[in-house]
Amino acid sequence: MVDWQRVRMLKDEIGEEDFAEVAALFISEIDDVIARLKSAPEPDRLEHDLHFMKSSALNLGFSRLAALCQEGERRAADGAADIDLAPIFTAYAASKTAFLAG
Repeated sequence: MVDWQRVRMLKDEIGEEDFAEVAALFISEIDDVIARLKSAPEPDRLEHDLHFMKSSALNLGFSRLAALCQEGERRAADGAADIDLAPIFTAYAASKTAFLAG
């Protein structure tokens, strides 16, 4: 779910204080995207939103979320209209909980 090795590596690269800022920004931005996708998803933005979430998740070590977003992004790029976002929402919530606890 969370790649703790990636988390430690990022902390080492940018320092504890900057890491806290990056993590807070990540959570805020992903929370915003998730809220939009839950309330008013825009089919023409879905590929972009999933790409953004995937990239951000990879950077912060949310590996399961990144994998699900990558699959959804690929399907959106192929024109799929029936992308199930529920597993993405679930993976983010679980990863966020684990991350904040760890």
